[in-house]
Amino acid sequence: MKEELLKKIKEKSIIAGVVGLGYVGLPLAVEKAKAGFKTIGFDVQESKVKSVNAGENYIGDVVDSDLEKLVQTGKLSATSDFSFIKDVDFIAICVPTPLDSHQQPDITYVKSSAEAISKNLSKNTIVVLESTTYPGTTEELLKPILENGSGLKCGTDFYLGFSPERVDPGNAIYKTKNTPKVVGGIGSDAVDVIAAMYEAVLDSDVFKATSPAVAEMEKILENTYRNINIGLANEMAMLCDKMDIDYWEVVDAASTKPYGFQPFYPGPGLGGHCIPLDPYYLSWKAREYGFHTSMIESSMMINDKMPEYCVDRAARILNKNKKSLNGSSILVLGVAYKADIDDYRESPAIEVINILNSTGAKVDFYDSYINSYKHNGNINMGLKEINANTIGKYDLVIITTAHTNVDYDMISKYAVAIFDTKNAMKKIKNREKIEVL
Repeated sequence: MKEELLKKIKEKSIIAGVVGLGYVGLPLAVEKAKAGFKTIGFDVQESKVKSVNAGENYIGDVVDSDLEKLVQTGKLSATSDFSFIKDVDFIAICVPTPLDSHQQPDITYVKSSAEAISKNLSKNTIVVLESTTYPGTTEELLKPILENGSGLKCGTDFYLGFSPERVDPGNAIYKTKNTPKVVGGIGSDAVDVIAAMYEAVLDSDVFKATSPAVAEMEKILENTYRNINIGLANEMAMLCDKMDIDYWEVVDAASTKPYGFQPFYPGPGLGGHCIPLDPYYLSWKAREYGFHTSMIESSMMINDKMPEYCVDRAARILNKNKKSLNGSSILVLGVAYKADIDDYRESPAIEVINILNSTGAKVDFYDSYINSYKHNGNINMGLKEINANTIGKYDLVIITTAHTNVDYDMISKYAVAIFDTKNAMKKIKNREKIEVL
């Protein structure tokens, strides 16, 4: 099986399948098709299937013309019919892995995808999970489902492994194609075949881990590392506020050290699909082994309380102008979870808005990339534009996303008061109205 699959990879005769056509899956499907592999995307959302088959792009990291050309030439197509799984040789699972209402891993999408695949799995197929999850998912959850549903045996009839997605939406340098990959498989043959497939698609190195669990854990480490260091930055910023010290100047000074220091910055909280969620996956799994992840959980607590802290700071700023939160008009600038993207998954700005609303404040938002967002089943509409007249009507402007296409000079000139949680206005010389986190 190994030699046959390696030969097909070299000849580009493998048919690739990608389950889940979101921020991870669609860019991956496009890169596989661009590398010369016929690729089929699978998704339960008909809207995504129709968009792909029409050559209409909906993901920022995908080039519109690339998608259109691949669809027109027949290299890429999409379907919601999972019976076509039987026609593919390589399957990448790229579905969401959110937290449930109890802050525990919700692997419903992974499980349902595995069950759908198992019913149509053919011999000599490679299955790779890319969704971020807890260590052990591939071997403890995926493997039994695929074997029981298909009647095939892992390692003999099909290969199974894990390769964590490393998508950073909006990153101008690192995209799917040039970001190094980590792969871990059940058995050395699986690792070799999975690595060969990614090497045929990407312009980057592939690290071969000795097991899926190693690859699963390294992904958790990547994001937990960032969570902890951002938690440190947030706690330092809160302390600096009490001591009347500018944290942003502190971190700039520390960054002059050429070794042993990496700058991390505070903000209104953590957003995106991975960094706010992955530590919860790890702490949940650690409890199975009677292990308490005290440092990790402390950083999670700090980061989780940042939206509330930002609202408290906003209240203090308003108090200086003899205003209370209740009844004040506030403009929140930015609901995307990071600068220059249209993704608001787990965005802390939304929590800031929710808390402000609960105090009786009159809150509007403007985001140059997002006209509206959906939260708890409700559609929240933003301002279509901002100008001097608009800005001047609010008692306070809170910057929660540092989009670079915003006219901060105009805001600094006409706003009554500004709370900049992202230091987006660092180049503004007149700082009289500006307070930073």
